[in-house]
Amino acid sequence: MTSLAPASDVAHDISFLFDHNSHVLKTRMSAALAEIGLTPRMHCVLVHALEEERTQNQLAEIGDMDKTTMVVTVDALEREGLAERRPSSKDRRARVIAVTAKGAETAARSQKIVDSVHAEVLNALPEPDREVFLRALNLLATGLLAEPVASTSARRSRERTA
Repeated sequence: MTSLAPASDVAHDISFLFDHNSHVLKTRMSAALAEIGLTPRMHCVLVHALEEERTQNQLAEIGDMDKTTMVVTVDALEREGLAERRPSSKDRRARVIAVTAKGAETAARSQKIVDSVHAEVLNALPEPDREVFLRALNLLATGLLAEPVASTSARRSRERTA
């Protein structure tokens, strides 16, 4: 995590603010999903596998997971009876993650939890600021901060192993 800037600069230390808020949001999300036996990664795989037929690699890319983390996550989903690996209907050489009926029910429950955590965060802001906040984050995510900059020292573990 980014170290805290000197006290006079904290309000403008964007790296710290993003890192801190992201970390705390992740811990809140993890705790909330743990109540139904899921991790945020498990939730991510379930909801995105429900959208359309996707391979482990495609789901790993969506969830920003390396191959090992993805395998561990799918193994856990299979153990719980929430998903299974199957041959693709489009390419018999490829394997996809298929969500079971129990997994679809769990994904619906977990999505309500995720929505609730997000609502709790947004409700912590004064109402007039919520739309501005979301619009600003979306502008950054689709604009200047849409793609990581290539750097040998700042690469994520998934990129280093690729």
